[in-house]
Amino acid sequence: MSLGFTETGFIKKLAELSNSSQSIQTLSFWLIHHRKHYTSVVKIWLRELIKAKPSRKLIFMYLANDVIQNSRRKGPEYGREFGTQLKKAFEHISQSDEDTKNRLERILGIWQDRQIYNAVQIQEFKRGLVLGKDEPPQKRAKSNNHGNKKKDKQVTVEIDGTLETHVHLSPHTPPGDPPEPDEIVKAIQDLEVNIASSDEKVREKIANLPKELSDVSVVAKIEDKETAEKMNTQVTNAVLLLSQYNTRLSNEMEHRKKVAVMMRDFLQAQEELLAQAERNLEEYQETLSKIYTVRQELQSHIQNLPDLTQLPNVTHGLAPLPSAENLFMP
Repeated sequence: MSLGFTETGFIKKLAELSNSSQSIQTLSFWLIHHRKHYTSVVKIWLRELIKAKPSRKLIFMYLANDVIQNSRRKGPEYGREFGTQLKKAFEHISQSDEDTKNRLERILGIWQDRQIYNAVQIQEFKRGLVLGKDEPPQKRAKSNNHGNKKKDKQVTVEIDGTLETHVHLSPHTPPGDPPEPDEIVKAIQDLEVNIASSDEKVREKIANLPKELSDVSVVAKIEDKETAEKMNTQVTNAVLLLSQYNTRLSNEMEHRKKVAVMMRDFLQAQEELLAQAERNLEEYQETLSKIYTVRQELQSHIQNLPDLTQLPNVTHGLAPLPSAENLFMP
């Protein structure tokens, strides 16, 4: 990447920015590296966001999300500066399609959950997104949600000739973004570990429960306290067994839904990358064809040019020309 930060260089990088995680992350690292220019960065970002095509505006918001979250370890500059301009950005994108607005709402949800911005700011951003529609403040979710927490990953990148290690928050991109391949692999592997539907032991215990435990008419036939207490113990154990198993099945179902969504988003991203690769291949094949044509024309032209080494030596046998000094001597 080019050395130093310049407005022209940043605008060029924004123009080349794609929806891929790698593209967004690379530019995000570069901006964090040049965080002393945070004021100019945010100003240029908003200006270029407003000028961008509707299909690219969401990419600008993803970039801002990545910079805001991953720069917190370095300092609060970006978070504060973006915070002064985000309402304008949300207001500008408020006329976008529902899918874009839903993705932006997910970003706001993440910022709220992780306390990136306070409740008042989040509500301002939301109102900007829905063009001033008042909504009741929502309770802030706890940021230490261990059930959804995933380990951050260290990423070493070369920026302006210097190797830097960044702790990149993962997965901090909003739901709906293409997941990384290792995330999908881990999610699928987790399905194979102690999933409820494959627990033969528990299913066998449930299958072997006495049939009378699910027949309410049996209760009226009990005539002594000892039998009633025995059946009460069996019913209590059966309720516990089934409740726990049903909870595990529900968790498994939710996990499978998430994996299905991850695979859908991943496949969609791959289809987009495939289409881009096909366009690139077509473009470069055309360029290669033109170069082949030039090469053939050049080779043909070379064959028709005279070989200077085969020309006769016109100076052979002739005396050398006199020097300028000798020419003008009296």
